[in-house]
Amino acid sequence: MTIQHISPAEAKVLLAQGAALIDIREPDEYARENIAEAHLLSLSAIENGDRLGPFEAYDTVIFYCQSGTRSSMNAHKLAEAVAPAKVMLLEGGLNAWKKSGQQSVADKSQPLPIMRQVQIVAGSLILAGVVLGYAVHPAFFLLAGFVGAGLLFAGVSGFCGMARLLAVMPWNRR
Repeated sequence: MTIQHISPAEAKVLLAQGAALIDIREPDEYARENIAEAHLLSLSAIENGDRLGPFEAYDTVIFYCQSGTRSSMNAHKLAEAVAPAKVMLLEGGLNAWKKSGQQSVADKSQPLPIMRQVQIVAGSLILAGVVLGYAVHPAFFLLAGFVGAGLLFAGVSGFCGMARLLAVMPWNRR
C-alpha cells in the first residue's frame, strides 16, 4: 500500500470532497487544539485495537499529528486501522496546517499536554539539582541523577511515573 504525504492545501481540497481527517494525537493534545473537521483516534487507541469506519477502498483518510513525525513513523499502523481506504498523511501536521493559514480550533484554557508538563517539571528539577549541587551542597546532584534515571526508565519501559502523577493533578482534571 502506498501512503502519500500531502500539503495542507491539498488536504483542504480533499476534505471538501468528503475525505475523513483523523487526529492521532492524545486526547489532552486534541482538547487544547485541533482542526475543526478532524475526528480523534489517538495512536495509543489504535495500538490498543480501536478502529474507525467501516471504510471502503474508494474512501480517503487523512491522518495528522502535531508536526507530522508521529504519523510518518506509524504510517503502516494507521493504514491498517482504516483498511482498505486510501491513506494520506498531512505533511507537517497541525503546525504546517496553521502555518499555511488554515484555521484550527484552540482552547487555551485546557492544560498543556502531559508530556510537555513532564518535560517542564523534569527539566526544572534537573536544573535545580545542578544549581543547588554547586551552590549549596553536592548531595543535591542526586536530585538531577534521580530525575535522569526516571527519564531513562520511562524511555526503556514505556511507563512514566511523573506523567501518571501529573495526570491526576487538579489542573489536569476536567
